[in-house]
Amino acid sequence: MRVACKVMLSDDERKALIRWSRGKSTAARLVFRATIVLLASEGMKNKEIAAHIGTSRQSVGLWRSRFIQKRLAGIEKDAPGRGRKPTKRNRVVRLILERTTQTVPANATHWSVRTLAKELKVNPTMVHRIWKANGLKPHLIRTFKVSNDP
Repeated sequence: MRVACKVMLSDDERKALIRWSRGKSTAARLVFRATIVLLASEGMKNKEIAAHIGTSRQSVGLWRSRFIQKRLAGIEKDAPGRGRKPTKRNRVVRLILERTTQTVPANATHWSVRTLAKELKVNPTMVHRIWKANGLKPHLIRTFKVSNDP
């Protein structure tokens, strides 16, 4: 039978975990993780913590071990590499940027998200995200007005 590692907290760690577990504006996943670690530090078993919080023993074990390995930083942020990696976006980023900055559409003064997406046969959301990531706003034209006031 495996036994979970004991969780020993310093005073600073305990204060941070209590603040996170009670915070009204703290992310729900951080409240969840902090609560697990606090209950583990009180000597509760994974099975008891899981029943108390309403989650699985595997989830409790994951966050307990992650805290023991990396302390507060281990539960504060998600592990890197989570989620699906963009595939098509990486192929068309250069093309979208080039087309936006170097060309002008027929019968228009600038590209819109929809016209560029239709031209390149991609999703308009993808065009918008790439523009936003690169600070492009083709619809905004910088001009100034010379005052006639003497």
